[in-house]
Amino acid sequence: MGTTVEKNRFADGCALILAGGDGTRLRFLTDKSLGGPRPKQFCALLGPEPLLTQTRHRVEHIIPRARTLVVVNQAHERFYAPLLRDAPSQSIVVQPANRGTAPAILYALMRASRQFDDGVVAVLPSDHYVSDDARFMSHVKAAFEAVDEECHTVALLGAPATAGDSGYGWIEPADLIGQSRLYRVRRFWEKPPASAAHELWQRGCLWNSFVMVSRISTLVSLIASALPDLHAAFDAIADSLGAPQEREVMEHLYREIEPVDFSERVLAFAEDRLAVLPLSGVHWSDIGDSQRLRNALERSKSAKVPTGAAAVTSRLLAGPILSQR
Repeated sequence: MGTTVEKNRFADGCALILAGGDGTRLRFLTDKSLGGPRPKQFCALLGPEPLLTQTRHRVEHIIPRARTLVVVNQAHERFYAPLLRDAPSQSIVVQPANRGTAPAILYALMRASRQFDDGVVAVLPSDHYVSDDARFMSHVKAAFEAVDEECHTVALLGAPATAGDSGYGWIEPADLIGQSRLYRVRRFWEKPPASAAHELWQRGCLWNSFVMVSRISTLVSLIASALPDLHAAFDAIADSLGAPQEREVMEHLYREIEPVDFSERVLAFAEDRLAVLPLSGVHWSDIGDSQRLRNALERSKSAKVPTGAAAVTSRLLAGPILSQR
């Protein structure tokens, strides 16, 4: 880490990297480029490093690895273990199964609260494209600073929309909050119909990047309000976290709970607690389908001279395989 990066670190902050998804939307492409099924966060789709590794490097611009938890899925151990060799065991949150983003976030928050008390936390997916890591993380840092003042707020990073894409969540900003860079959220839509998405684009609404910053307790309280049964189930086993029986207890819990999406079931019902910080000067995409991946490759410097799996991806995207999809 260089001196500039060290100066930008938020000393009391921590981060959760979500890497437990199954990556089904791009499975056809990762199967072909890597010779077998592999979730996209473990694939080098945009350069020589897997997306998870890129995300870890990105987060390090402001949060040290010692204060970063990575949430994974036990079924993916053969993929994540080599990439997390340098991570302390207590920084890896292993879910027994994929039960959606809400359980993943709640489990990680409970682990984080034991390690970092009620610190300010950034939650970041592990499989996104960002054109400029330093600039992107400067927005996350600004969200940290704003949330330090607005302690009961969840700050979402909103990306300027370039199309009426119904595959994204959408955020309608309202008024600026004080002297901060945060805007109140008038309304949050999770993947609206195509006609509504087009209208939201025309109105200047933002895409939800699913990168959010908040106090740990604030996010936990949102989940408790929106999903009381899920919160109660996790709260009942809180004393097992960090104990020898944690894995066994979590395996039992994950057999009992249903998959739950955090955006759909929590954010969409918490508009009064949300704020948005618009991204500027940086391109972002969740590369959730072949067109978004193609756009990211065209923007990425690595697309000029693709190597390894990224080269295979470029050839597949340029060929007839995807034109039929």
